[in-house]
Amino acid sequence: MDFNQFIASPKIKSQSYLNELQFTGQVDLSRAAAIDISKDLYIEADTKGMTLTELLESEEYDPSLPGAPLDAFERQLLLAGVKLGGKSPTTVEQFYHQAPALLPEFMLREIKKGMAMRPELTKLVANSTTVASNSYTPFYINTDDTANFSMRPIGDGAEIPQLIVTEQNHAVNVIDYGLALKTSYKALRYRTTSQFRVLLWYVGFKIQTDKIGLIVDCIINGDGNSNAASVITTALSGTLTYDDLITLWSNFSPFELNTIVCHVNQLKTILTLNEFKDPLAGYKFQGTGELFSPLGANLIRSDEVPTDLVIGLDNRFAVEEVITQPLMIEYDKVIDQRFEEAVISESVTYAKILKEASVALDTNY
Repeated sequence: MDFNQFIASPKIKSQSYLNELQFTGQVDLSRAAAIDISKDLYIEADTKGMTLTELLESEEYDPSLPGAPLDAFERQLLLAGVKLGGKSPTTVEQFYHQAPALLPEFMLREIKKGMAMRPELTKLVANSTTVASNSYTPFYINTDDTANFSMRPIGDGAEIPQLIVTEQNHAVNVIDYGLALKTSYKALRYRTTSQFRVLLWYVGFKIQTDKIGLIVDCIINGDGNSNAASVITTALSGTLTYDDLITLWSNFSPFELNTIVCHVNQLKTILTLNEFKDPLAGYKFQGTGELFSPLGANLIRSDEVPTDLVIGLDNRFAVEEVITQPLMIEYDKVIDQRFEEAVISESVTYAKILKEASVALDTNY
């Protein structure tokens, strides 16, 4: 999805935070006013493994009371007179003059809002873990002989079934991914913050889309531990039928087929199968754009999936996300260089949990 398609999409039009934040009642800015937002505060947040927002919310600074209309960072924006919407939102140039040190955190927060516009990623991972090393070894469970760890009555002197967990033979490397958002100050200075934030949403949206592509690659090819997805074929090469999807579903015992991921071409085929032409499902899709769930599975589009494959998985057991460095922005460059270039980076990888929890259906063989 390119930028023009993105800004015209329902994901943008439906965002309630396009409008200026409205709230009623008094906002206490006394603690907020006592805080000097500077690069030193970002360094302190980094040292503690926090974002600036999280640091501001700590007891030492300006924690939000339950039901507060603004969080700690929003109180800093209010204090600086930065308006993100309404009839006369602050321009990027005004933002620089009024509160340059707030800009990196503002950008990070808006990029994360863009990432949240692709919630499909959370439907693909069983767990997200933060580790201290750039090398991570997944655990391994041998499920070939289920009798070894199946529940059964145990008589006197009988051997107790064992579920043996070991480590995989090969560690996976947590890769650094980066994106440089490069523009001139001239191109941005007269843009409003409401315009700028849509650009940042798109950056986050694109990052999340790329991460879904990484998950797809892990599911199909494995994480380097001989755990690529098992491949089954359709009854007839070049076709995809309802019976083929039933075959995919049947390959998941004792797991559950709760997620289907495929290229848009296969997605269109599934959406037009006679068996799924439920008027209520069609009404929901036409009214909200939300895809219905064939066979009870979430249907997710990823054009990183080869056009001849349909991926099925049990998202509770298939893939885990491993992070060493959460999403961050080089705040010093943004503050000092008036946003000539902002480097956005994250260190993340994906690993298989149980190989049997994902199966690929090949439609062209």
